[in-house]
Amino acid sequence: MNSSYDLLIVGGGAAGLTAAQYGARANLRTLVVEQTANGGQCLLIEGLENYPGFPDPIGGMEFTNRFEEQAKRFGAEFLVSGVQNIEKEDSVFRVQTGEGKITTQAVVLATGAQHRTLDVPGEERLSGKGVSYCATCDGPFFRGKKMIVVGGGDAAFDEAQFLSNLSDNIVLVHRRDRFRAQKALIERVEKNPNIELRTNTVIKGIHGESTMMGIEKVSGVTFQRTDTGEEWTEDTAAVFVFIGSIPQTQLAGDAEKDEAGYIITNERMETSIPGLYAVGDVRTTPFRQLVVAASDGAIAAHAASQYIDELADQRAEAVAV
Repeated sequence: MNSSYDLLIVGGGAAGLTAAQYGARANLRTLVVEQTANGGQCLLIEGLENYPGFPDPIGGMEFTNRFEEQAKRFGAEFLVSGVQNIEKEDSVFRVQTGEGKITTQAVVLATGAQHRTLDVPGEERLSGKGVSYCATCDGPFFRGKKMIVVGGGDAAFDEAQFLSNLSDNIVLVHRRDRFRAQKALIERVEKNPNIELRTNTVIKGIHGESTMMGIEKVSGVTFQRTDTGEEWTEDTAAVFVFIGSIPQTQLAGDAEKDEAGYIITNERMETSIPGLYAVGDVRTTPFRQLVVAASDGAIAAHAASQYIDELADQRAEAVAV
């Protein structure tokens, strides 16, 4: 690893990996810094079926590996490390990583978002013991058992559909009177005999019981109707939560954000800080899908390349003067 790059990308999800490919292909010295594993939330997808060019479903892990291999083939470098701070001095960004400080001319933030929690009694205590935020990761542990899915968007419907292949007793609950998911997803789930849909319903608490080994696991939930206030408790083996995300904008500094905390960009993925770009789930966007994230990454890398060329022209003019 060098200490100086043209383009530094924080985050190795679909948006970051695409930016890496396009950046390296534009002959920029490109580095991707990812704290854990490349792929982001894509790794949670068992079968990706709506990405252009893939007529058959492809697993999230394989999909990510192809992105990464392609970026490396064009010359992108990768560093497994956290990023603690990003500062800009004049036209240079100084990025503090766990492996030392790196300077770069442009930065792409592809830090994504973290899952929101229900914030109800029992959720934190039983996390990993029947409370989960990844159906493809944990669903097989509860094969044939009753499972609750919470949420009204695409993710909740996708995960409920997946879980219905493991059990004929899936209950999807949403706090509002209508769902936010795409019409095609809703219609598919409505026709699924293994899934029960409930609107105007929230979870007030998650209950556990100890096994013979002394390990606590989810045993039930308390529901409440939002329209009548009625409360009741039902047995269940697991609760899967898909109620949105919190954008990871800690490294964005003073970059402008919207009311929900997402980074505001223009159509070139430029933030309010010149040379700083935001892509994927961390930025304000009307549609959060892998294909959109990949598009963001390509646009950001192209814009960054032009920005770097402009900086070079300005330096050349200054020297000539």
